[in-house]
Amino acid sequence: MTVDPRTSYTYLGPEGTFTEAALLQVPGAEGARRVPASSVRTALDAVRRGDVDAAMVPIENSVEGGVSATLDAIAVGEPLRIQREELVPITFVLAARDGMTLGAVRRISTHGHAWAQCRNWVDGAVRDVEYVPASSTAAAAVGLLEDDAAFDAAICSPLVAGRLGLTVLAADIGDVTDAVTRFVLVGRPTAVPPRTGADKTTLVIPLPEDHPGALMQILDQFAARGVNLSRIESRPTGAFLGDYFFSVDADGHIEDARVADALKGLHRISPGLRFLGSYPRADRRAPAIERHTSDEAFGAADTWLQGLIPGH
Repeated sequence: MTVDPRTSYTYLGPEGTFTEAALLQVPGAEGARRVPASSVRTALDAVRRGDVDAAMVPIENSVEGGVSATLDAIAVGEPLRIQREELVPITFVLAARDGMTLGAVRRISTHGHAWAQCRNWVDGAVRDVEYVPASSTAAAAVGLLEDDAAFDAAICSPLVAGRLGLTVLAADIGDVTDAVTRFVLVGRPTAVPPRTGADKTTLVIPLPEDHPGALMQILDQFAARGVNLSRIESRPTGAFLGDYFFSVDADGHIEDARVADALKGLHRISPGLRFLGSYPRADRRAPAIERHTSDEAFGAADTWLQGLIPGH
C-alpha cells in the first residue's frame, strides 16, 4: 500500500498512545499530517466529514476482546470502510511525577482496557487504590502534569512516560505478558484492496427479528460455506432492550467465492447487513480451505447447474 504524502490521518490521542504507534506502522504515515482525536467517535466523524482521509482506532484486544466504542461507532451513520489492520504488543508502566513513591499512590488513572489488563498487578502491589477513568492511557499520563491533577499515578506506555519525563514507579505491569491490541485504519468507502490469500472481512449484521434459531441462521451461512469466524460479538443497537447487532470478522476476502456466497445468504436474512471491508490480515496467516469450499469447487458447481438449464 503506497501512501500519498498529502494524506492526513487522525487517531485516538493524545500523542504517545498505542493508537499512534499503530498508525506509525502504516507506510508513509510518519511523514503525513497526523491529528489526535479525543475519542473514537470524534475520529470516525472526522473521516465522515472529509476532514481527514482515514482514522486509526482500536478494535480488539487479546485480553479484553472487542473495543465497544469502535464497534458501536462504526456500525451506524454514514458507511465507512476498513482499509488495513495493525497489531501492537501492549506493555504498561505505572508512572508518576517526581517525588511520588509506589507506597504513597492512592489514585491511579488510565483507560478502562488498560486498567482491566493491569488490575491483578495493582491489587497485589498497591493498597487501597482508587481507579480514575481516562479517555486513553496517554491522556492519563498528560493529566499528571496538571497542577490540580486528581490522581497520583497513571498506567501508560513506556513511550509516553519517557516523552513526558515522568518517573516510572513500576515497569511491565500487565497481567498478561503477551497482550496485543488490534487496530484498524478506517476511511470512506473506496475500492476494496485486492485479495492476498490471507485476508479478513468485517461485517455488521443486524438481527432483524429475535426468534429461536435467529443466530443459528446467521452462523449457518458461514458454516455451510466453510468460512471461519475469528471474532463474533453482540452489541446493543440502543433502540430498545433486546435489540442487538453482531459484529463479525470472517477469514477470507469478498472476492473469495465462499465469502461472497455467504454474504448473499446473509443479505437474504438481514438486508441491513453492513460490509466494513476486506483487507489483508496483519499476521499474514492464510486460512485452511477445504476442497469443497474452494473457488474451483464453487465454479464447477455453477457450471454444472447452468448445464441443467435448457438454453445454457
